[in-house]
Amino acid sequence: MRRTLAVLMVAVTSMVALAFLVPLALIVRETAQSRALAEAERQASSLVPVLALTTTAGDLGLAMARTAAGRRGHLAIHVGGSRTSGTSRAPAAEVARAASQTRASTIELKSGYVLLRPVALEGGRSAVVEVFVPAADLNRGVFSSWAVLTGVAVVLVIGSVVVGDRLGARVVRATRRLGSAATALGDGDLAERIHPDGPPELVAAATAFNAMANRVTQLLTAEREMAADLSHRLRTPLAGLRLTLEQLGPQAEASKQALTRLEGEVDAIISAARRPQRAATFCDAAEVLRERLTFWSALAEDQQRPWQLIGATLPVRVPVPAGELGATVDALLGNVFRHTPEGSAFTVTLHEGKDSVGILIADAGPGIRDPETAIERGASGAGSTGLGLDIARRLAESTGGTLRLDRSALGGAQVQMWLRIRALKKPLRRP
Repeated sequence: MRRTLAVLMVAVTSMVALAFLVPLALIVRETAQSRALAEAERQASSLVPVLALTTTAGDLGLAMARTAAGRRGHLAIHVGGSRTSGTSRAPAAEVARAASQTRASTIELKSGYVLLRPVALEGGRSAVVEVFVPAADLNRGVFSSWAVLTGVAVVLVIGSVVVGDRLGARVVRATRRLGSAATALGDGDLAERIHPDGPPELVAAATAFNAMANRVTQLLTAEREMAADLSHRLRTPLAGLRLTLEQLGPQAEASKQALTRLEGEVDAIISAARRPQRAATFCDAAEVLRERLTFWSALAEDQQRPWQLIGATLPVRVPVPAGELGATVDALLGNVFRHTPEGSAFTVTLHEGKDSVGILIADAGPGIRDPETAIERGASGAGSTGLGLDIARRLAESTGGTLRLDRSALGGAQVQMWLRIRALKKPLRRP
């Protein structure tokens, strides 16, 4: 923007300067020429009294020597059309024509101008005073005046560029602050506000941004309160369910563990909803996968499902909380156990790329008939609600990543959840 304003100011100021300075330069040249011819007319008129007194060559020579043009050899006097004193440059025909006139005339030559001043003498005679004006005298002071005018134009252009740059810097500064505030708000800093500054349009935009940020903060606060209230309401039926399981005795131990985990998830939801804003949280994806596969391995052994965890030996840091990543992996593995026959194998692969980390869950089941529709509508078929796919898609998109469905090498479905890695100030040190 500043570069564009500078170019615009140069163009506008240059056109304005040319519109005024070009005519002024022509006027300066014409003024210099008029001044030179007027000086020649003055020197010619100074010889008129001498011609009224005498026309002898000696007296005329002395009179011409007292003038500046005469000393330079630029003066001549034609008496009666036959006798000439001084150096003449005008053609004889022009001198004869000037003698018959009553006022001075000028003739343009290659080297300058010649002024012919007729003088009436007694006895019906006439004389012509010839003054030669060189081209250098006609343009004396013109080029220096043009240089001054050019300097004025350059100063005007530079001054306009400086003023335009200052105005552009003010606009750019206000625009950058607005962009930085929008980026901070988008990254989750709900306390970000901007002081309105700059042109009226940017002041209005900054005011609207602050109003939007306040509204978003209010809506998120109301949403967190609602989530916390709903989570609190779950405590009562969970407490009743725990009392029921206590009465069943040791055979309900597995159900008690699942209930304990469910209560922990509810507590986590309440804690997350009560936080004023979510800070950037990272976790080790390899550790989360090892932990969740250890949990699901017992059920896989009961159903005689071969399984394999690939690529989870070294730490892999991803920008999501460990609880959310674990819940997503549980949802996807739950779909595998729920919608594939017992004995179907599955694999979980952790792939670390340059800009993203992929978690690939493949199975040997019947697969998904329409992967694109499954992602778009959140239903994979076979009576599935698509809740696991929707959870995985939301988690991937929260990092700027994507969720993909494909046919696996085992013959069934393959869910690819790609999490985009953001720049980390202190990367995780690997052993």
